[in-house]
Amino acid sequence: MHIVGARPNFMKVAPVMRVMAQYPERLTQVLVHSGQHYDFAVSRVFFQNLDLPESDFYLQAGSGFTAIS
Repeated sequence: MHIVGARPNFMKVAPVMRVMAQYPERLTQVLVHSGQHYDFAVSRVFFQNLDLPESDFYLQAGSGFTAIS
């Protein structure tokens, strides 16, 4: 299982997933996108540029920040 959500995660997981994809009979990959970026278009760029597959799960977690007034 690969969990991504912020820029460094996308860049780190891409080469790992490419190597693991060479062994589909032995390895099953699941890609979980935490949804840390509020704008899906921001993370979409990483998926396209790094040739990542669509995520299996999209959690829409956001940053987890709650403003206190």
